[in-house]
Amino acid sequence: MTLTAYLIIGAILFGISLAGIVLNRKNLIVLLMCIELMLLAVNTNFVAFSHFLGDNAGEVFVFFILTVAAAEAAIGLAILMVLYRKRHTINVDDLNTLKG
Repeated sequence: MTLTAYLIIGAILFGISLAGIVLNRKNLIVLLMCIELMLLAVNTNFVAFSHFLGDNAGEVFVFFILTVAAAEAAIGLAILMVLYRKRHTINVDDLNTLKG
């Protein structure tokens, strides 16, 4: 496969995740999944450029991004669990008590 094919796959994944964020602003779990998909699209581009340029720096960035994404998912899901226990909903519109 060529570099262009990998970049097109990454762009499609990024577009799907962006559409998910824009179209679905009510469910926090779907928003977190779209953010994770966006990070995976960026990782695809990093790995593709790393492979075609013969440099391992892109793969090192992927490990850092995956680490941050795993921590973000764990913390985000923990916050969602606490919000659900307290408010009995994960609908973004019903979480108006979080305003400062």
